[in-house]
Amino acid sequence: METAGGVIVSVGGQLPQNIALRLHQNEVKVLGTSPEKIDAAEDRHRFSQILDSIGVDQPAWKELVSVADAEKFADAVGYPVLIRPSYVLSGAAMNVAYDAEALRSNLELAASVSPEHPVVVTKFIRGARELDIDAVASNGELIKHAVSEHIEDAGVHSGDASLILPPANLSAEVLERVKDIGNKVARAFEISGPFNMQIIMQKNEQTPDHPDLKVIECNLRASRSFPFVSKVMDSNFVEAATRAIVGEGVPKPVDLMKGSDKWPYTAIKVPQFSWTRLAGADPFLGVEMSSTGEVACFGKTPEEAYLVSLLSTNGFRLPAPGKSVYVGIDDLTETRIAQKVAKHFAAAGYPVLTDSEATAQVLADGGVSGVKVIKFDYDNRRTLRDAVFDSNIDLVVNLAKLRPSDKANSNYAMRRMAVDFGIPLVNDQRCAEMLVDALEALPQGTATALYGSQELNIETPVDVKSWQQYLDMRK
Repeated sequence: METAGGVIVSVGGQLPQNIALRLHQNEVKVLGTSPEKIDAAEDRHRFSQILDSIGVDQPAWKELVSVADAEKFADAVGYPVLIRPSYVLSGAAMNVAYDAEALRSNLELAASVSPEHPVVVTKFIRGARELDIDAVASNGELIKHAVSEHIEDAGVHSGDASLILPPANLSAEVLERVKDIGNKVARAFEISGPFNMQIIMQKNEQTPDHPDLKVIECNLRASRSFPFVSKVMDSNFVEAATRAIVGEGVPKPVDLMKGSDKWPYTAIKVPQFSWTRLAGADPFLGVEMSSTGEVACFGKTPEEAYLVSLLSTNGFRLPAPGKSVYVGIDDLTETRIAQKVAKHFAAAGYPVLTDSEATAQVLADGGVSGVKVIKFDYDNRRTLRDAVFDSNIDLVVNLAKLRPSDKANSNYAMRRMAVDFGIPLVNDQRCAEMLVDALEALPQGTATALYGSQELNIETPVDVKSWQQYLDMRK
């Protein structure tokens, strides 16, 4: 191979990981973490066995032997369950099944995408939060790490999630436990180089101050959030990983998270989607990645950072004064959040519309009066555009949590309508709540445009500072 002294497979995404073992078997020198260890982490069954052996908690799991066995497991642990094939790109064929019928169809898909590797079925934990750990280790010793918190509930692919760093809702005790998990995993897989983990944080009713932490994923490579954490923490993770891979000038271990709760700023990374380029695709956030990029911004508070990041994405804007907000929900949507979001926009002077009498009643029960029900004929594309624009809709908030099985679903049609007509879309309930919190936290000030009944600049509602200015605030 052009007399190369070695090959690095840990900074090119998933595809180099998939060929690491074959390179090794063909006597190509792979630098950094051993290809055998990479293979063990990618194989869902072996990975779960290793976590069990080192005392790291994980959701209940079972390797698939037959559909009947999978159904027995799902019945035992309770639906929903997550189907997890091995060696797949961006969570391909990974799905949440809420019933036996969905379990069977998703198992068939997973087997067709990754036929040579086992499929593991795990208990899917609803209402939990997800943490991202980006780290570097050398010879199994943790060198540096960053812990980011997802805004969305667990179940959204980390590539599609909005990440908060430093985390806004983690205690020092939780951060220390996460670090301990990182150390155990680094030793077990003898990692030399970058790695990334996702951990579920679930409230424990018996010990409210001591939440359960369960590892759901570990990739022995750099993730797409490595540049983000490097910028936020002012520490070059890729440089440290490179030194660990080649074994020269490896930095001493340091806990960059210590004292991060005192930092005078927060940074948030939000996903950038390209739904308009994918005709008919459902703009739905799930366990399979859909985003094509990301935007990250700093702010003095999480709310400020989130709003600036969201406004920096291509295609999102705050609704213009006098326009309407169209709201959709399903049976899994948290009623409290739907009511809170609708109430905010109604109070700001926006007419709130919805697509069903049942949803209108839910919103009315939360104190949102005058909600108008408008049902569109999504099948008639010739009249749909005129009907949508006659309704003055300038923001669609679709908080449905269940992925539809076909395109006849009204929530799919609502989301797709927003994308096709260039209307800003919020498609996650936690993000919708964060948006409302951010808007309500904005101070009254000088105005260049109106946002509802408030005089705020809807293009750049907060002061813009440089990266270095934010870093200087820590000094």
